[in-house]
Amino acid sequence: METPICDFVRKYSESETVRAHMPGHKGADFLGFEKYDITEISGADSLYEADGIIRRSEENAGRFFGCNTFYSAEGSSLCIRAMLYLAVKGKKNPLIAAGRNAHKAFLNAAAMLDFDILWLTPDESESYLSCGITAESLENAIKKSERIPDAVYLTSPDYLGSTVDIAAVSAVCKKHGILLLVDNAHGAYLKFLPESRHPTDLGADICCDSAHKTLPVITGGAYLHIADKKFAKDAKNALAMFGSTSPSYLILQSLDNANKYFENYPKRLEEFVYKIYNLKVKLKAYGYTLCGDEPLKITVKTKLFGYRGTAFAQLLRSKGIECEFADPDFAVLMLTPETGEYGIKKIEEAMLSIPKKEEIGENPPEFVLPERVMSVRDAAFSEWETIPARECEGRILAAATVGCPPAVPIVCSGEKIDKNAVKCFEYYGIEACTVIKEEKVQE
Repeated sequence: METPICDFVRKYSESETVRAHMPGHKGADFLGFEKYDITEISGADSLYEADGIIRRSEENAGRFFGCNTFYSAEGSSLCIRAMLYLAVKGKKNPLIAAGRNAHKAFLNAAAMLDFDILWLTPDESESYLSCGITAESLENAIKKSERIPDAVYLTSPDYLGSTVDIAAVSAVCKKHGILLLVDNAHGAYLKFLPESRHPTDLGADICCDSAHKTLPVITGGAYLHIADKKFAKDAKNALAMFGSTSPSYLILQSLDNANKYFENYPKRLEEFVYKIYNLKVKLKAYGYTLCGDEPLKITVKTKLFGYRGTAFAQLLRSKGIECEFADPDFAVLMLTPETGEYGIKKIEEAMLSIPKKEEIGENPPEFVLPERVMSVRDAAFSEWETIPARECEGRILAAATVGCPPAVPIVCSGEKIDKNAVKCFEYYGIEACTVIKEEKVQE
């Protein structure tokens, strides 16, 4: 497999060309990578007007994924904004039906694009991070809605490693003529399983993958995948509308190099998934309760093992293992073939050395969908102030300033913060909120 971006940059870095162009380091060795860090010079192509080496590289990626694939050097957040723009372009008062566990990038897009949201919530869930939308629940939500959504937006896999039945949901969307958009940020590798579980193969019209989350790509590398070709012609303009005019060529090289990696990846992935499956069997036999159906995540329900998730993560940290995420109820480990035999063995030894204790009988506060008072856009663009979360009851959230991970808001912009929300803030350690200034509400 050719790597046109990498080849061009390597050749340029080995030349004696005087770099009378950006970046300011001029290829000098400060951190070690500078000679490969270039800008849109002659022959380097341009990400949002690609007709040379970047276009060839994206076409190579598209052949692996089986659809129209476009690069992002700004993560899936850029792709989320772009695919929502494509979904609402040309629509009047657009409506997006979205799983409530949406990443805050979705809310930011709602503020910029000013679309209405029909929140989809499951009948029950162990965490606000999971939103088990089914074909049946989606069908019921569409029937109850005053108008048909222009698109359905789902997060699958979610942070806890649970996936939605995309094929079944897609069938409902197609029945009603609705686009299906999927935030597949955690699941780029799903394409390369023996039987693909990638959203575009299961009926999604547009989806995003954070390549850097599960593939050997540096942070910020992502894909926008478009199965429906009628949207492909506008993809670059959509990405350019929200993206930087100076995308990182280091990230683009990393995405380009991944295409070569894919040639032998499916076999390596299959073998590694089997090893993780065996590790999960051992952990369950030891007494751990795991959740989620994503092959490369190990999500522990830690309270059933006698620990809060944050304390459990600290235990693993003391044993030389850093989790991806932990909250009071869960600890999440994200693994890839690059974890290797040593990594698997170390995780196994560490987790099997932690003694099981008495179960902690504490459940998270029940999530209740807050009352919507104004649009996301109006709230996000209002005058705001930051106050302690414990003092927020009755106030309207302005901006969803939740950190990452997990970057999933409990209360969304334009919603009134009620007693239940305050309890959730306390439980999850959220200390402050940005709310609309009182005087602006009274006016």
